[in-house]
Amino acid sequence: MTFAKKKILLAGLFAGLVSVSCSSVMDSITGDQAASKEAITQAVMSDARKQASERDAFRHPQQTLEFFGLRDDMTVVEIWPGGGWYTSIINPVVQQNGEFYAAGFHMFDGAPGYYQRSIDGFNKKIMNDPAYAGIKVTEFHQTKALDIVPEGTADMVLTFRNVHNFYMGDGDVGVENAFKAFYKALKKGGVLGVVDHRLPENLDQEENKRSGYVKQSFVIAAAEKAGFTLAAASEINANPKDTAQHPRGVWTLPPRLALGDEDKEKYTMIGESDRMTLKFVKN
Repeated sequence: MTFAKKKILLAGLFAGLVSVSCSSVMDSITGDQAASKEAITQAVMSDARKQASERDAFRHPQQTLEFFGLRDDMTVVEIWPGGGWYTSIINPVVQQNGEFYAAGFHMFDGAPGYYQRSIDGFNKKIMNDPAYAGIKVTEFHQTKALDIVPEGTADMVLTFRNVHNFYMGDGDVGVENAFKAFYKALKKGGVLGVVDHRLPENLDQEENKRSGYVKQSFVIAAAEKAGFTLAAASEINANPKDTAQHPRGVWTLPPRLALGDEDKEKYTMIGESDRMTLKFVKN
């Protein structure tokens, strides 16, 4: 065999090995994604969250978590999980191969009374509900408790309908602090997922500060200022029926229905709020 022919044969063998190797990697990635998707599906469909699932039509947990790229081997932080609506889905997904941190309310002098009630209720679930087993509890506040996990250890930070609370509590400073804290918590390449009530861009942010709505551009600007890059935006949780202009802000709408029976049918027909769904990546 001539030298030239040997070179051709070796090149062909190398190309074949590369092809097989790449194929194996892609199969593994696809397999991991499929396994994580199935885990999300099982958690969403669990009988244990039968009552909570009544809100799935507005919150779209399956599509939202897949959009953010949740995998079962991730270290995930949920900011202010409240009653655990999303926790009961996310923790079962990562329970075996990953970690889940619940960054709950931080108690301080003058903190709202519901903070402690929320903390007590969440801790009770950790002790008694298998879906909450293994959760690590930390604290977060937009000015008073910013170290939610050891620096650079999280794969994903998720905050559902909270940015408006940071803003209502401490204005621009509160929002900027929050995004800096999320950035600090994440590994390089980590994902920040944000869902919040969306204020139309033609309305004034400051004038609507107490409404519970924030502009999408406002959220993006705050995230980018902290160092994040917007990777994708989704309309999964959009509701074009919502004008974001209601007598008692977003709480006028379901599920709160703050006006009680007054115009109840009207607001029930609108449904839950129009929401932005944003995926950011730490550079």
